[in-house]
Amino acid sequence: MTNLPNLIFALLMGFLMSATITFATTFARLGFAENFLWLWFEVWLVAYPVAIAGILIYKPFASNITVKVLKKLRLNES
Repeated sequence: MTNLPNLIFALLMGFLMSATITFATTFARLGFAENFLWLWFEVWLVAYPVAIAGILIYKPFASNITVKVLKKLRLNES
């Protein structure tokens, strides 16, 4: 079960990342077309829930890898 801080983090991070990436890729694909904002919003509506799910699923995995990498880096400092 996901705790409240992880859920809030996923909602905020998912919003920021999906908005940024879909905006950039929609602009790269179409430029500032007449209906750019509507087209971007349609793409974002799909990307946002996918981003939230991805964050909730991958966060534990990414956190574990981060800990392992940091341990390796600390061993190499000596």
